[in-house]
Amino acid sequence: MASQDLKQRTTPHDPSPADAADAPAAAAPTTTTKARPRRADRRTMAKRGLRSLALAVSLPLSLTLLDIYFFGPLSAPAAAHAAAAADEAERPFVPPLWILHTLCAVSSLLMGLSAWLVWAEGGFHRRPAALPLYLAQLGLALAWGPVVFGLGAGRVGLAMAAGMVAAMVGCYKTFGEVNPIAGDLVKICFAWAGLLSVVNLKLVSM
Repeated sequence: MASQDLKQRTTPHDPSPADAADAPAAAAPTTTTKARPRRADRRTMAKRGLRSLALAVSLPLSLTLLDIYFFGPLSAPAAAHAAAAADEAERPFVPPLWILHTLCAVSSLLMGLSAWLVWAEGGFHRRPAALPLYLAQLGLALAWGPVVFGLGAGRVGLAMAAGMVAAMVGCYKTFGEVNPIAGDLVKICFAWAGLLSVVNLKLVSM
């Protein structure tokens, strides 16, 4: 009898149906607790992505607008240069300056967006030449207006326009290898770079 009582005491307790039903309910808060940090991490990553996107787009656009303000039609040298070449009959292939400046701002915005797409996928590490090419085309684009309209150095500006086109070709190749959409955005900017080259060539030939 004593041995039977000992066996009954040492026999593991079988969970009742009520206990089995309560087990998932007890584990549910743990799963919910784990899901909350994941959602918080996703929100944090989304906020960081939006901030980096805003910086990548607004910084080159702001620099371009400042460049237009100081060296565009509002500046005295540029206004004098534009007035000297104001006759549309003599320069039929040269559009008004406001069209050039608008296209310049749009191009800087698109290039910034394409660069951000490449950066978001780690393209600047996978393609080390992508960042120098982007900075080269941005620097040449910012310097073209002051050189052509501020200093009146059309031949130097023509060389800068050619360098800008070359840098964009490099951006198109490297960006497209990382993100096809980024490469397509650079394609749009080719139209502006080509127009800039034609305008510069026309100004030199006058």
